[in-house]
Order: sequence, then C-alpha cells, then structure tokens
Amino acid sequence: MTFPNKLVAILNKDIDTGVAMNAIAHMTIGLGAKLGAPALLFDDYYNQEGHIYPNISKIPFIILRGKSTEIKKVIHTARNQNIHLGAFTNTMTNGTYQEQLERTAETPEENLIYYGCVLFGDWNEVSQITKRFSLYKS
Repeated sequence: MTFPNKLVAILNKDIDTGVAMNAIAHMTIGLGAKLGAPALLFDDYYNQEGHIYPNISKIPFIILRGKSTEIKKVIHTARNQNIHLGAFTNTMTNGTYQEQLERTAETPEENLIYYGCVLFGDWNEVSQITKRFSLYKS
C-alpha cells in the first residue's frame, strides 16, 4: 500500500534517550490532536483472543536523528512549505507547565536547543526535507 502522506520524526542525537522519548511523545500527541484521526489513518488491531489494540496508524512512522541546528533548519523549511509539524525544545522541560511556557516565551530562537520535530505532509515533500538524515539509534 502506498501512502500520499509521510510521518517522520527527527530527534536530537545529542540528548539522552529518555529525554528523546519524552519529546517524541509530546510532539506526536500534539500533532495528532491538530491533524485529527482521519489524516493519520487509524485502525484497530485485534489479537487471536479478540483483545483490541486501538487506534494504530497505518502510516509508517519513520524516526530519524540529527543535530539541534539541523532540526531548526527542517522546522523553518517545513513552515515555509506549509507542512504540518510539531517541535520540542529544551525550554519545555523542568519545572511546572507554566514555568515551561514562560521560559519558552522568554527565549530567543537562536538560544533554543531543539530536542526534535515531527512532520506530516506530502510524501515527496517530506522526503525531500528529511533525506539527509539517518535512522535514529539509541
């Protein structure tokens, strides 16, 4: 089956695996909420006993790795091409939710460390943006 859209995450290869998993969870849940279920082609899976594993996307989810500066460039390119995206930075951890919001609002973009981004859009456009990145390895 071919898909018209592609779902890709790029995680900062210089951060701890636990931090990366936290970032990908936040970014993906946020992007999923923005896009809605129809865009991500969800389906329910069942095992032999009939136990349900609900809302698993049929679309492959490719996880790549890169540096903060590379992720920043991807985000700028995706914004310019109107590709759906989510991003997560160093200001979005530690402290309360409110402190994270304030810290992010007070930090100039050049001082942000990007922990990751997630993209969803036309297969060829997303592939063009992400083709230089290698697969994520823990």
